Amino acid sequence: MALNLQNARFIASYGTVDGLPAPTTPEVAFVGRSNVGKSSLLNKLLGRKALAKVSSQPGKTANVNFFEADGISFVDLPGYGYARVSMAERQRWANLISGYFAQERSFNLVIALVDVRLEAQKLDQDMLAFLRENNLPFVVALTKADKLSRPKQTRQVELLSRQLEVSREQMLLTSAQTGLGIDELRHRIEKACD
Repeated sequence: MALNLQNARFIASYGTVDGLPAPTTPEVAFVGRSNVGKSSLLNKLLGRKALAKVSSQPGKTANVNFFEADGISFVDLPGYGYARVSMAERQRWANLISGYFAQERSFNLVIALVDVRLEAQKLDQDMLAFLRENNLPFVVALTKADKLSRPKQTRQVELLSRQLEVSREQMLLTSAQTGLGIDELRHRIEKACD
């Protein structure tokens, strides 16, 4: 089945775990540190410039946002690790993320976004360990690949593969700017939701 994501639409935004809707469709969740490019990548994937709100300031996504396209729910989770918000707000975000994953949901695929320009961050390592421990299907989308030369991309993929303990086959170089990796990401989503 070829995914048709052109008719993507925003469903709702939830600020508490109790408010999250019961799952009725396959779900693809987007997780990653603040400002890693979750909303930008989601917009590129769904072919819409401003469906998910984007900001150059970290912490724009403060709620769990649900989008729907072709019978699949796309879930944009708050970023983790942003220090310029109150401790209470950071705790609320952490509770939203952990509460989302603690529910009985149809987790068809988790897309863990990691900035390809950086070495592995502790929070990313912790998230991937959590996904592995809970047997959640995931792929690592290495974001902002357009900011690196090809040789540097190759070196970073090898480095991050080791540091994150993830096979290179489970990683995708992506760019919300150029569209790099978007077709492969669509293919992985299609396969996971089939």
